[in-house]
Amino acid sequence: MTTQRRAVGAYGEQVAARHLQEQGLVVLDRNWRCAEGEVDLVLRDGADVVFCEVKTRRGDLFGPPAAAVTPAKVHRLRILAVRWLDQTGIRPREVRFDVVEVRPQAQGASQVTHIRAAF
Repeated sequence: MTTQRRAVGAYGEQVAARHLQEQGLVVLDRNWRCAEGEVDLVLRDGADVVFCEVKTRRGDLFGPPAAAVTPAKVHRLRILAVRWLDQTGIRPREVRFDVVEVRPQAQGASQVTHIRAAF
Protein backbone atom coordinates (compact mmCIF):
# COMPACT_ATOMS: atom_id res chain seq x y z
CA MET A 1 0.00 0.00 0.00
CA THR A 2 1.35 3.41 -0.91
CA THR A 3 2.03 6.14 1.61
CA GLN A 4 -0.70 8.28 0.05
CA ARG A 5 -3.31 5.50 0.34
CA ARG A 6 -2.32 4.92 3.97
CA ALA A 7 -2.69 8.62 4.69
CA VAL A 8 -6.15 8.74 3.07
CA GLY A 9 -7.19 5.67 5.06
CA ALA A 10 -5.88 7.07 8.35
CA TYR A 11 -7.66 10.36 7.67
CA GLY A 12 -10.92 8.52 7.01
CA GLU A 13 -10.60 6.49 10.20
CA GLN A 14 -10.01 9.67 12.21
CA VAL A 15 -13.06 11.36 10.66
CA ALA A 16 -15.19 8.25 11.20
CA ALA A 17 -14.14 7.87 14.85
CA ARG A 18 -14.94 11.51 15.57
CA HIS A 19 -18.32 11.22 13.81
CA LEU A 20 -19.27 8.08 15.73
CA GLN A 21 -18.18 9.59 19.06
CA GLU A 22 -20.38 12.61 18.30
CA GLN A 23 -23.24 10.12 17.88
CA GLY A 24 -22.58 8.77 21.38
CA LEU A 25 -20.52 5.67 20.60
CA VAL A 26 -17.38 4.99 22.65
CA VAL A 27 -14.17 3.86 20.94
CA LEU A 28 -12.82 0.67 22.54
CA ASP A 29 -10.08 -0.08 20.01
CA ARG A 30 -8.56 1.39 16.84
CA ASN A 31 -6.68 -0.55 14.19
CA TRP A 32 -6.76 -3.76 16.23
CA ARG A 33 -4.60 -6.41 14.57
CA CYS A 34 -4.08 -10.13 14.80
CA ALA A 35 -2.73 -12.77 12.40
CA GLU A 36 -6.00 -12.82 10.42
CA GLY A 37 -6.16 -9.08 9.76
CA GLU A 38 -7.24 -5.74 11.18
CA VAL A 39 -10.41 -4.12 12.48
CA ASP A 40 -10.56 -0.37 11.87
CA LEU A 41 -12.73 0.55 14.86
CA VAL A 42 -14.32 -1.33 17.74
CA LEU A 43 -16.91 0.72 19.62
CA ARG A 44 -19.50 0.43 22.36
CA ASP A 45 -23.03 1.54 21.58
CA GLY A 46 -24.87 1.18 24.87
CA ALA A 47 -24.55 -2.50 25.82
CA ASP A 48 -23.61 -3.52 22.26
CA VAL A 49 -20.18 -3.87 20.66
CA VAL A 50 -19.82 -2.50 17.14
CA PHE A 51 -17.13 -3.62 14.71
CA CYS A 52 -16.74 -0.89 12.15
CA GLU A 53 -15.10 -0.97 8.74
CA VAL A 54 -14.15 2.47 7.44
CA LYS A 55 -13.90 3.03 3.69
CA THR A 56 -12.56 6.30 2.33
CA ARG A 57 -12.66 7.26 -1.33
CA ARG A 58 -11.82 10.52 -2.99
CA GLY A 59 -14.03 9.80 -6.00
CA ASP A 60 -16.82 7.55 -7.24
CA LEU A 61 -14.97 6.02 -10.20
CA PHE A 62 -15.11 2.59 -8.55
CA GLY A 63 -18.52 3.06 -6.90
CA PRO A 64 -19.38 4.09 -3.36
CA PRO A 65 -16.85 3.34 -0.62
CA ALA A 66 -19.02 0.59 0.92
CA ALA A 67 -18.78 -1.36 -2.36
CA ALA A 68 -15.23 -2.25 -1.28
CA VAL A 69 -16.64 -4.36 1.56
CA THR A 70 -16.68 -7.65 -0.32
CA PRO A 71 -18.08 -10.98 0.89
CA ALA A 72 -14.51 -12.07 1.66
CA LYS A 73 -14.01 -8.92 3.78
CA VAL A 74 -17.30 -9.58 5.62
CA HIS A 75 -16.17 -13.14 6.38
CA ARG A 76 -12.79 -11.92 7.64
CA LEU A 77 -14.39 -9.23 9.84
CA ARG A 78 -16.65 -11.81 11.46
CA ILE A 79 -13.60 -13.95 12.29
CA LEU A 80 -11.74 -10.90 13.63
CA ALA A 81 -14.72 -10.00 15.82
CA VAL A 82 -14.63 -13.44 17.44
CA ARG A 83 -10.87 -13.09 18.01
CA TRP A 84 -11.28 -9.62 19.54
CA LEU A 85 -14.08 -10.77 21.85
CA ASP A 86 -12.04 -13.82 22.92
CA GLN A 87 -8.94 -11.71 23.59
CA THR A 88 -10.74 -9.03 25.58
CA GLY A 89 -13.18 -11.27 27.42
CA ILE A 90 -15.96 -8.79 26.73
CA ARG A 91 -19.38 -10.42 26.39
CA PRO A 92 -21.76 -7.88 24.87
CA ARG A 93 -25.51 -8.18 24.70
CA GLU A 94 -25.32 -7.83 20.91
CA VAL A 95 -22.63 -7.50 18.24
CA ARG A 96 -23.15 -5.27 15.23
CA PHE A 97 -21.15 -4.68 12.06
CA ASP A 98 -21.23 -1.14 10.67
CA VAL A 99 -19.59 0.53 7.71
CA VAL A 100 -18.67 4.20 7.62
CA GLU A 101 -18.08 5.82 4.24
CA VAL A 102 -15.88 8.91 4.20
CA ARG A 103 -15.69 11.10 1.11
CA PRO A 104 -13.22 13.98 1.46
CA GLN A 105 -14.45 17.14 -0.27
CA ALA A 106 -12.41 19.72 -2.15
CA GLN A 107 -13.76 22.35 0.23
CA GLY A 108 -15.37 21.97 3.62
CA ALA A 109 -15.98 18.95 5.78
CA SER A 110 -15.85 15.41 4.47
CA GLN A 111 -19.13 13.69 3.68
CA VAL A 112 -19.72 10.87 6.16
CA THR A 113 -22.30 8.09 5.78
CA HIS A 114 -22.82 5.69 8.69
CA ILE A 115 -24.38 2.38 7.61
CA ARG A 116 -25.60 0.67 10.77
CA ALA A 117 -25.87 -3.12 10.74
CA ALA A 118 -24.37 -3.19 7.24
CA PHE A 119 -24.06 -6.98 7.29
